[in-house]
Amino acid sequence: MTTPPAPSGPTGAHLRRGVFRLGERVQLTDARGRLSTITLTEDGAFHTHRGYLRHDLLVGAPEGTVVQNTSGVEYLALRPLLADHVLSMPRGAAVVYPKDAGQVVAMADIYPGARVLEAGVGSGALTMSLLRAVGDEGAVHSVERREDFAAIARGNVEGFFGGPHPAWTLSVGDLADVAPAAHGRGEVDRVVLDMLAPWENIDAVAGVLAPGGVLIAYVATTTQLSRTAEDLRSDGRFTEPEAWESMVRGWHLEGLAVRPQHRMVGHTGFLLTTRRLADGVEAPLRKRRPAKGSYPVTPDGRPGDDGGEDELWTAEGLGERLPSDKHVRRARRAVGQPPADA
Repeated sequence: MTTPPAPSGPTGAHLRRGVFRLGERVQLTDARGRLSTITLTEDGAFHTHRGYLRHDLLVGAPEGTVVQNTSGVEYLALRPLLADHVLSMPRGAAVVYPKDAGQVVAMADIYPGARVLEAGVGSGALTMSLLRAVGDEGAVHSVERREDFAAIARGNVEGFFGGPHPAWTLSVGDLADVAPAAHGRGEVDRVVLDMLAPWENIDAVAGVLAPGGVLIAYVATTTQLSRTAEDLRSDGRFTEPEAWESMVRGWHLEGLAVRPQHRMVGHTGFLLTTRRLADGVEAPLRKRRPAKGSYPVTPDGRPGDDGGEDELWTAEGLGERLPSDKHVRRARRAVGQPPADA
């Protein structure tokens, strides 16, 4: 049996080097480029319709080795990268794609030692990137409303880092209640929101975010993006918000046949960033004039809300597909966080 080396250096770093060991996740790639992720177990085997591969052929082997199953099918064995891991791990809520997680870390300027408040932990995909960025000396406080999603996230994060991360705190509850109780005024450097209605927490965020600190919100639809931006402008304690989305298109590389792939990772979500102003400072007035019809008007012609908009801000109204209870229970068992009544 090959056991993991004693932890040394940053949390989880010892699991990213050396030979394959029992309990590790290994990514197998066949000759056609198909990926399979397995967890090495004693006396375990990876079965397909073309034979099986014994796990003991991989235990103790160096990363980047090629092994054959009982039918002679070859597989390249590598440790999955973080981007691979988050797409193959058990999940309750939908994960933040690696292309968006990278943008969050870069555009929110998540640096080593930063104090980050994250709301909407989902399955823990973005949390892993945040913890990697802040390091052991930083702090990531993740807040999740659903206890079952929090349990899945805890199992995924601790499974990836090989145990609890010293920089991570996970709370179950509403951000508006948790943030003021856990953080003093101006104690947070960065805030990351991944939730249905981020505008509902603008006041809570403004209370704990340090002057100059970055707020970044991840939303799925243009209606969410618009309302978040307008409420930030109306609040008056933040700079002019900026928004964008990223799309990733791979390329086919085969001799002289170099062309874009037919499939791409298109829209996943929008990112919106803004920064906290110092207390008592008013943001400069916008110089550009909005187009006619950009804002709703009241019956007498004055700018304002039409009064019925809040009824539309539901998960179903925004097209969000919630996971079933059965799916969530299965994911909890897969990460070793079964429900208490199981």
